[in-house]
Amino acid sequence: MAHRSSLVFLASICLFNIINLPFLSHAISSCNGACNTNDDCDGQLICINGKCNDDPDVGTHTCDGSGSTPSSPSGGDDNCQSSGTLSCNGNSYPQYTCSPPVSSSTQAILTLNDFSEGGDGGDPSKCDEKYHDNSEQVVALSTGWYSEGSRCGNMIRITASNGNSVTAKVVDECDSVNGCDNEHAGQPPCRNNIVDGSKAVWDALGLDTTVGEEQVTWSMA
Repeated sequence: MAHRSSLVFLASICLFNIINLPFLSHAISSCNGACNTNDDCDGQLICINGKCNDDPDVGTHTCDGSGSTPSSPSGGDDNCQSSGTLSCNGNSYPQYTCSPPVSSSTQAILTLNDFSEGGDGGDPSKCDEKYHDNSEQVVALSTGWYSEGSRCGNMIRITASNGNSVTAKVVDECDSVNGCDNEHAGQPPCRNNIVDGSKAVWDALGLDTTVGEEQVTWSMA
């Protein structure tokens, strides 16, 4: 009887190993490793353009060599300070490589931008190298929030003080470092807390475009 029990036990172990063999053989990639889905990446890394990388919405910095995990998401900095100044047309403008921390209700200033060819956006949008019609609900984010393009193509939700909200696609960077040149249509660097929206975004929020700026909040949609 004991011999039969041992055989049953050994058979169970073999069956377990056979069933789990595909899972044991599944390779988990680390930083910059090849991937097809987020499940292919180690820990909190996600699959971006076929490679495992930090998730901008979690804020891990595993792949940048710092080894730290800050409390604020990527592109957000609790201690964001100006990195320098840019002189332009007799004025000095602060430059920023960072933006305030991103949360479920991030405070921002909504500005108006013309993303069409010949508009005040200057060159084509950075994410897709295309111009966008004023009827499209699209935005540019300050350099820190743009986060080296990691939010390109993502939808964000913008909420105005009147209670209206709209979703818009991130298509460009509102450069907080460079400006006053042809690429930026002569405009100075953006402040570090800007959501630069198309006319369609303003219209959807029921805002007056002649005002030029409005206090809003935003989050990932």
